[in-house]
Amino acid sequence: MQVVNFISNLAMPIIILLIVTYGLIEKNKVFDDFLEGAKEGIEIVFSILPTLVGLFIAIGALRSSGILDIIIHFITPLLNVIQFPSEIMPLAMLRPVSGSGSIAIATDIMKNYGVDSTIGMIASTIMGSTETTLYTIAIYTSCVKIKKTRFVLLASLVADIVGILVSVGIYRIMS
Repeated sequence: MQVVNFISNLAMPIIILLIVTYGLIEKNKVFDDFLEGAKEGIEIVFSILPTLVGLFIAIGALRSSGILDIIIHFITPLLNVIQFPSEIMPLAMLRPVSGSGSIAIATDIMKNYGVDSTIGMIASTIMGSTETTLYTIAIYTSCVKIKKTRFVLLASLVADIVGILVSVGIYRIMS
């Protein structure tokens, strides 16, 4: 374990040293290139900041409004028919929208049901097989000024739904 910690502690300094060494060998102005990259990074942050603020406000409103609980209450009979645990639904609904929100829900699931429970295992599989779709699309498309995201959104949400359903199915097969 100490070897892994030692390598982990040295990883970043070694990568930085390799980049600087490569830049010097190629006779590039390493510091000027670094400053130019930092400048571009700050410009990107300022260009996507309005999108991030809007997304975070929408996520906060969604979580605090209680609408997720209402939706889950109404679809629980359907979930029971397809043997989909309703305890997973808050995670399944919020995962495409918010990474931090879904981590909070997954953590709550782990605390309440345990990491080795059916619900805990399905939640872990969902976290590993899906993406925060709306966040990712918002960031990448606003960064490159793409306005028409309808088909990207549709394909991504379908992929999330498939990932969630397959997560439940795989757990059922493996257990």
